[in-house]
Amino acid sequence: MIDEKTKAMILEALNDEYKARAFYRLVIKTFGPVRPFINIVEAEDTHARSLERLCARYEIPLPPDEWDRTLRPPSSILEACRVGVEGEIQNIAMYDRFLEETDIPDVRSLFQRLQSRSREAHLPAFERCVAQGGEAGRGPGRGKDLPGRTQAGSDQKRFRHQGRTI
Repeated sequence: MIDEKTKAMILEALNDEYKARAFYRLVIKTFGPVRPFINIVEAEDTHARSLERLCARYEIPLPPDEWDRTLRPPSSILEACRVGVEGEIQNIAMYDRFLEETDIPDVRSLFQRLQSRSREAHLPAFERCVAQGGEAGRGPGRGKDLPGRTQAGSDQKRFRHQGRTI
């Protein structure tokens, strides 16, 4: 069994991931499939599922996910990216607080992993979006939609040369 304090942290983290996922879905619904939202919304869904599995392991009932009914769409992609920056900063701080308060190995490990993704991937992506004035790209990103680039499953061979794929 798990103590009430840790249970509350897990549920707060899950609610935070639900909120982020709902907001990013709303941005996509409002503005279309724009980066970085189309990439990060999938990550938030993965984060939520990881926390849901933790809830199942410790027999914690799942809270309702009602964020899609309560959030308002941003007025621009730039505003959405600014909200993303603030949300990821708050998310990182939340996990900092939680990591000071729990010693349960699997809970700590998950919190560390989720915080790392926010710090190393999500926050920088939203910061780039803000720096570009909200000029977000379309498509999957990372050059995947550029002409001449190979896609996963392509029969074109890739060769490694001095640490680079050519």
